[in-house]
Amino acid sequence: MNSERLKEFRQAAYELLVKAKDATFELMDAVMTTPNAACLAEFSLNPLFHRQWPSVYEALQDCRPERKKLMLLYLQQLQEEAPSTEHVLVAIDHTAWARPDAKTLQDRTHEYHKGVIIGQGYSTIAWIPEAEGSWALPLLHERISSWSSPIDISENNQSLCVVKLLDVNVIILN
Repeated sequence: MNSERLKEFRQAAYELLVKAKDATFELMDAVMTTPNAACLAEFSLNPLFHRQWPSVYEALQDCRPERKKLMLLYLQQLQEEAPSTEHVLVAIDHTAWARPDAKTLQDRTHEYHKGVIIGQGYSTIAWIPEAEGSWALPLLHERISSWSSPIDISENNQSLCVVKLLDVNVIILN
């Protein structure tokens, strides 16, 4: 990706952040360029973050990005960057996070993870960049509420990908 395309991509991503755009964008740059951070406040020490440490927390609290539009922007970039001879491989996964002791946590559900647990389920859609290797780039990560199911969320996210990418391979992992 050349520098002009990178600027265009960053501007398009910036526009989808909705609130607290500047602080959130600086935080994203700090996260991507800080090698090791033991806590969130350490990102405020990065020279790309021009604010004081409370702004790290405020950016996370105030930012309400248009997540699905961001995912579509990512998919567009992947499609443009991928060689025409390669398929863009996308995987969808449901993960259960146990939270049995969090009695006041809203919307806990019964999830299956090596047996039934009390907690919350999450759906992740990720780009698999290599035929071999063990890493993936998350494009969208969202909690599955008690009034929806992992299959409903997966089908919705899969539909978004298929609409954006005409030639997409989707694997549902569990």
